[in-house]
Amino acid sequence: MRYGKLQLGQLSITQPELGVEMVMGQRWGEIKDPVHGYIYVAQIEKDIIDSFPMQRLHRLRQLAGAEYVYPGANHTRFEHSLGTMYLAQRLTMNSNLSQHMTEEEIQLVRLAALLHDVGHGPFSHVFEHLLEKFLDKTHEEITGWIIRKSELHDILENSGYDADTVAKLATGSLHRKGKAFLDQVVQSAIDVDKLDFIVRDTFHTGAEYGNIDIFRIIHMIDVLDENLAVNSGALSALESFMLARIESFRSIYFHRVSRAAQIMLAMAMEKAKDELGLVSFKSPEEYLSLNDYTVWTMLKLCEKSRKIMENLERRKLLKCAYDQTFYVKDKTVAKLFSTKEIRNEMRDKIAELARVEPRFVVIDVPTLPSVPYHHSAIMEPMEIPMFYKGRDGRKVPQRLSEISRIFEALRGFINVVRVYTEEKYREKVGEGATKMLGELPYSARISY
Repeated sequence: MRYGKLQLGQLSITQPELGVEMVMGQRWGEIKDPVHGYIYVAQIEKDIIDSFPMQRLHRLRQLAGAEYVYPGANHTRFEHSLGTMYLAQRLTMNSNLSQHMTEEEIQLVRLAALLHDVGHGPFSHVFEHLLEKFLDKTHEEITGWIIRKSELHDILENSGYDADTVAKLATGSLHRKGKAFLDQVVQSAIDVDKLDFIVRDTFHTGAEYGNIDIFRIIHMIDVLDENLAVNSGALSALESFMLARIESFRSIYFHRVSRAAQIMLAMAMEKAKDELGLVSFKSPEEYLSLNDYTVWTMLKLCEKSRKIMENLERRKLLKCAYDQTFYVKDKTVAKLFSTKEIRNEMRDKIAELARVEPRFVVIDVPTLPSVPYHHSAIMEPMEIPMFYKGRDGRKVPQRLSEISRIFEALRGFINVVRVYTEEKYREKVGEGATKMLGELPYSARISY
């Protein structure tokens, strides 16, 4: 990324591509982003960007495993964090929001957006599997811990910002009375995090699903009863956004080959976790020492995980023996998505039918913690608050499900069940899974 030094001080800058005037505090410079163009950075943001927790994000890929399908998908959490901060800035420049915010709150939201991913572990969402299974933690909880207990705390406090407030905003847990929308800028059904990763991930993979007018959505967001809501005038852009989420999930985040690599990484880390101390960190510094580079090397050197890592390095991936999308609401399918014990039961039964050991059968569903953006899967889409303005200027609430047939059609859409195994067991496990879970449609038999 290119950094350009600008003079400091109170500056009023007109950014031609925005067509708006930006009044900022102490300016440091600009960073050229391949997705959004020039991102202007204040001195406090520059200080945070230069900190170790932020610089570590250079060594955390956004979509670990996707490179096995999309060679260009090597972008990192660092640039995504910059993009999220930029979109937070654009949103708070929207007068519908800014009139309800103090200057300090506007800057706090930018800082929270910049720091919202500092708690991610190695291989991003793949490490979430270990956090949830063995520590009962999420990366959001780790994010708050890192902001409060690492060098970030001192950087924020020395610049006059309350680190605890930033930590809460970054994880959507500030709950300021009368201003619920502050949490929702970074954590909601249509937040700046999701708006950035949709366009950024499709840009780097080469997929075309992210060609949506995110700035139309940002421009039409307003505050309704202290919550973020979208003017129905942006309905077409919002529907494009929802469709892009669905297509990106199917073709990028839950691609069968990407998931094979992610499952293998999760298995390798679980096998080696005790020997390598992957979940025994006691301080932010110990946790922050873990990144894609260090952990990959550790896993290669560890006897328990070496074979898996060697297979990954030779692209000898697990094979998908069964792949079924369920378009109907089914109690058994619902249990598969939500209950680990039920999945394990079915795994054991499939293994028995295939006459293989259970360890050679893996059931994969979109709600697992290791699935990128599994909270964003539109299996049961969150209702996005909508409104229209009457002739008197009053905001009249609407339900998205009542004004968008597309939204209704997407409900329950990503009900996918996959079964993975080693190549030599693929046929047997596929037959066993079919007996247990039902016949595959023709399209699912095509291997790619």
